[in-house]
Amino acid sequence: MDRLEAMSVLLEAVDSGSLSAAGRRLGMPLATVSRKISDLEAHLKIRLLLRGGRKLLLTDAGRGYVAACKRIVEDVVEAERVAAGEYRAPTGELVISTPLVFGRLHVVPVVTEFLKAYPDIQIRLQLTDRVVNLLEDHIDLALRIGALPDSSLIATRVGTAHLVVFASPAYLAERGTPLTPDDLLAHDCIAFDALSSGDRWDFERNGVASSVLIRPRLRANTAEAVIEAAAAGLSIARTMSYPIARAVAAGTLRIVLQDYERPAVPISLMYPSQRLLPLKLRAFLDFATPRLRERVGPDF
Repeated sequence: MDRLEAMSVLLEAVDSGSLSAAGRRLGMPLATVSRKISDLEAHLKIRLLLRGGRKLLLTDAGRGYVAACKRIVEDVVEAERVAAGEYRAPTGELVISTPLVFGRLHVVPVVTEFLKAYPDIQIRLQLTDRVVNLLEDHIDLALRIGALPDSSLIATRVGTAHLVVFASPAYLAERGTPLTPDDLLAHDCIAFDALSSGDRWDFERNGVASSVLIRPRLRANTAEAVIEAAAAGLSIARTMSYPIARAVAAGTLRIVLQDYERPAVPISLMYPSQRLLPLKLRAFLDFATPRLRERVGPDF
């Protein structure tokens, strides 16, 4: 039995929640996944998993063993990275996660320049609005927009962004321009499901917070869909400021209620704290940080 492989299979099963999901992620038949974990349990002479329910559950012994396995596998991966030269020269694969629209507008151009400058580095870019767990999802670097929770992650700020309300000039000419948040009660709105505020839009003026329950005419789960519908004159919408910066500059969208915008939120590059920073990651941080700051500007 390859104990290190069996440990890795066990960790994947625990992370993904089931043996079948682990098999899909590993490209391994379900029977093989089950056998490797059973062989590990037989070797240890203890039960690690309770397989009866819809989701895998760890036994008391399993919880302690899985924690130890994580440390062992991480140490092995670290040793392999040292042996491969990741700490002597910028080489290898970087896994980077970024929000969908921001990534398309700003990260992809920077990544393209970076890859031309560093031919020995490969990048796997994940564009998703899902908040990823860097350690569990094996992400080297993530771009986050919003307030950052306290964690073991290291953050480098590259800019800030506002949550803004906007509409097309044609819509505002026909329906009128809202001057206060309460004026939104007379308008149909476009709701962006990815925003935590949902149907309740929060505002702030002179340190005083307020909120309005909007009436969505349209709901969408991507900023691009919300922006396109607003630009077509459907109704008033709300997203972060960076996806509409060009449209506002071109005059096809107008921001309203600027006096009631909430404080700006940071745009940050985040990566796990580690004893040695791989040169591929250091190279990308040094390359991307000033370029993203230039693209983003002092405030969106």
